[in-house]
Amino acid sequence: MKSINPFDGSLIAEYPPMSEAEIADRIAETDKAFAVWSDMELSRRSVFMERLGELLEQDKEKYARIITAEMGKPIREARTEVAKCAWLCSHFARNSADYLRDRQVDTEARRTVVRYEPLGVLFAIMPWNFPFWQVMRFAVPALMAGNTVLFKHAPNVTGCGRAITEAFAAAGFPQGVVSQLVMDVEHTEMVIAHAAVRGVSITGSERAGRSVAALAGRHLKKVALELGGSDAFIVFPDAELGDACTTGMRSRMLNAGQVCIAAKRFLVHEDIYDAFVQQQLELLQALQPGNPMDEHTEIGPMARPDLMLTLTEQLSQTLSAGAKLSFGGRTFPDYPNIFMPTLVENVRPGMRLWDEETFGPVMCLSRFGSTNEAIALANASPYGLGASVWTSDQDLAQHVAMRLQTGSVFVNSLVKSDPRLPFGGIKNSGFGRELGEAGIKEFVNIKTYWYQ
Repeated sequence: MKSINPFDGSLIAEYPPMSEAEIADRIAETDKAFAVWSDMELSRRSVFMERLGELLEQDKEKYARIITAEMGKPIREARTEVAKCAWLCSHFARNSADYLRDRQVDTEARRTVVRYEPLGVLFAIMPWNFPFWQVMRFAVPALMAGNTVLFKHAPNVTGCGRAITEAFAAAGFPQGVVSQLVMDVEHTEMVIAHAAVRGVSITGSERAGRSVAALAGRHLKKVALELGGSDAFIVFPDAELGDACTTGMRSRMLNAGQVCIAAKRFLVHEDIYDAFVQQQLELLQALQPGNPMDEHTEIGPMARPDLMLTLTEQLSQTLSAGAKLSFGGRTFPDYPNIFMPTLVENVRPGMRLWDEETFGPVMCLSRFGSTNEAIALANASPYGLGASVWTSDQDLAQHVAMRLQTGSVFVNSLVKSDPRLPFGGIKNSGFGRELGEAGIKEFVNIKTYWYQ
């Protein structure tokens, strides 16, 4: 497995995949660690987690540079990712006791209690676009609930996976509580089928999610899926246009557009459509490409060449179907691995940029004339992860938000994940939740105690 710098194509490292025997040994180690970790007082687990957060903050620069080297995001964004992981650790270290507290239920028994107990070893299949955050987003709540974690990272960010496990070790976590499996995809069923593995989580493509869900079902394992999105960004005529434009651009272009909850389908009211387009063009043209290690770089390379090829095909076929290219659509002359920020107008249902998830810096615009039309267009997607609604009318915002088929709606803000709030989607965006109280309870045994 090769880790290749996406900006200059240089080889960072090669990692030999584990054999079946090595994978089995790693699972056994993680299962053995579960007996110790799950029996530990939650207050003690919190101490380890708080220490991990402090270590991530302390060594933020080191970890950020590993992220940027392996997957290409600008160094400032990588620092933000590590800092968010530190916040995640702190939040769950301080709030898990409340999230997992026993619930007393009034029944005819002398006492009835509902408790939340760990399941065992959990297996996570993680993507490359936020190589620290995605792993930590799953692992931290799961660990605080008393589970232990195995994870398979995307091959191109294997080094990030190693850095994560080293951080857990440096924070003093017992050996085997968190382990990385460097393995080929064909060993996935072996891991899911293992008797010690009690739950599976995947963040990735719809195709991968269907495959993993089928395996989990076959082996009767709990599964959670986060399979991407095609979020609508709806702008009404009374919105604060400057803020909507700036936030929309940032939401779409963050991480070179390689974000599952990025705004991808911009639905703009016809009264302000031309003004919105003009401001977006000015913002996109001003973005600075370059080496992602450079402090001034605002847009870096896509993570792999095949991702750029897919994006180019989606764009080409959408334009052939009648959409209009208003800016971009190619790589920068001086940076062949960086795709230009791109604006495409007149994108409608049935076009690839509308119907599929797009991972790359391509902004798709469509105009609407009525509230009902905006809602219909927003829901005309197989995905349902998030949505953003822009208006100064709070009653209108509430009306629209309640009718959008998504896991979250953010009013006058970009869609984001937050340790305090449940995160996940519906429809082809998957099922299950991470983060918040719902997230820590995703992989627990909700157990009833009845005392007569």
